[in-house]
Amino acid sequence: MFIDEAKIRVSAGDGGNGCMAFRREKFVPRGGPSGGDGGKGGDVIMESSERHNTLVHFRFNPEYKAERGRHGEGSNKTGREGADVILKVPVGTIVYDEETGEKVFDFSAADQRVIIARGGRGGRGNAQFATSVHQAPRQCEPGRPGEEHAYRLELKLLADVGLIGYPNVGKSTLISRISAARPKIADYPFTTLEPNLGVVAVGDAKDEISFVVADIPGLIEGAHTGSGLGTQFLRHIERTRLLVHLVDVSDASGRPDVVKDVDVILGELASFGAGLENKPMIMVASKIDVANKNKLAALTRYCKKHKLKLYEISAVTGKGIDELKYAIAKKVDRLRAPESTQADPQSA
Repeated sequence: MFIDEAKIRVSAGDGGNGCMAFRREKFVPRGGPSGGDGGKGGDVIMESSERHNTLVHFRFNPEYKAERGRHGEGSNKTGREGADVILKVPVGTIVYDEETGEKVFDFSAADQRVIIARGGRGGRGNAQFATSVHQAPRQCEPGRPGEEHAYRLELKLLADVGLIGYPNVGKSTLISRISAARPKIADYPFTTLEPNLGVVAVGDAKDEISFVVADIPGLIEGAHTGSGLGTQFLRHIERTRLLVHLVDVSDASGRPDVVKDVDVILGELASFGAGLENKPMIMVASKIDVANKNKLAALTRYCKKHKLKLYEISAVTGKGIDELKYAIAKKVDRLRAPESTQADPQSA
């Protein structure tokens, strides 16, 4: 089950109360105050993990509470700190405050940690209040309450390439041909109901280029307003470096105008926002083995007019698959280059 949204409520542990006590030992005159401090409450910590890929574990268990600190004791014994609670989330998770809508943290890499609810401080015991003029204080502090928050979690897949297009244009078949992913494939629309990820490796061991491809469920007109699978999956292509737009040039789609198909998808990307319309794009004519010549000619003219290179493929027969795979790898490698230049200050 692929769950990419969840709401949770977290409560950090309360601090332990300070203790009021006095030393009363047989051979210790003037023992004085000996009340220890309370222990700190446990924190609620969120950590990104590559071993998780959905938020399903939050859907059925939405409330988490850390352990409270133990109270202070006599003989200046400080209470034990409460145990922390660590919540594992997939890489690509964004945490929003449910009340304010503010973005709290964006987990963009593995093993990142952030405290989302801090435990309360333990109260001071009466030994902390002793002074030269007030040697027998009879006061202590209660522990501070831990923080409580409600959060909304949103998962956006981290992939280099996003496959987009109308339903049933061959996206799932393509990802199954170029990677080890095995999505559900059938001859009806909306076969894919959740994104599928596949890792593609191109080249030999010495010069190998690998990238992650996301098969995004089909888009239709009005997707940015929620039509079809709508915005539920449009957000998963926000983090991609490159979009591969598949257009069905066969008669199986039942849509006679391929140029209109392209314009509709591009319009949905622009309407959704987040700069999707500005992402680099590769155009692909799908199902070339049963292509309608008029549709293919119209798409070729459109790509030539907009200076877009068109790749003709058949995921069934394998025609054009290798050429497309190498073109995607080359493009992804170029798009990664600016990031590696910024990361290495000596390369400037």
